[in-house]
Amino acid sequence: MADTLTLDPTTTALVLIEFQNEFTSDGGVLHDAVSEVMDKTGMLANTVTLVEKARDAGVTIMHAPITFAPGYGELTRHPYGILKGVVDGNAFVKDSWGATIVDDLTPADGDIVIEGKRGLDTFASTNLDFILRSKGITTIILGGFLTNCCVESTMRSGYENGYRVITLTDCTAATSVAEHDNAISFDYPMFSQPVESTAVLSAL
Repeated sequence: MADTLTLDPTTTALVLIEFQNEFTSDGGVLHDAVSEVMDKTGMLANTVTLVEKARDAGVTIMHAPITFAPGYGELTRHPYGILKGVVDGNAFVKDSWGATIVDDLTPADGDIVIEGKRGLDTFASTNLDFILRSKGITTIILGGFLTNCCVESTMRSGYENGYRVITLTDCTAATSVAEHDNAISFDYPMFSQPVESTAVLSAL
């Protein structure tokens, strides 16, 4: 692994996973659960700064929100694990305030909104891989929620699918500092190049 990060903006995409009000904003169903780590890492402000610089540099900006129709008909009738929490909290319902991408990261002209995310891995139920390959993208930079859930699942699939995967340690958040730190310390180095956003800014 090189000491200095190098990036070609023309073959790089910044994938922003679930920067939605349910997580990012006061009043969001899951905000209280992630606010401690958000505050510790400064992840929202870091991401806003990075997105602006990356967009100006020619990096493809992709937003990957998760949404469900009212009633969660897309899911099993007996959800369990993290998705049970989503259903029980009535979170991420399509066209609701909670499911809306946070104002600070509203998609700009030229950004791409990935459609169809209904589970943890952004590759699994969406057009992400199709768009990346169509655009000749070979490097994906990941940030968002949760560090040890959707970001990690997407990281693993990106690695398996042959992409160069970079994960942003200060643009991610989990439901506890311990879970966040554990994922970054032990899981992320196996399937990605974990870096702070400042390293990406320097490479751009």
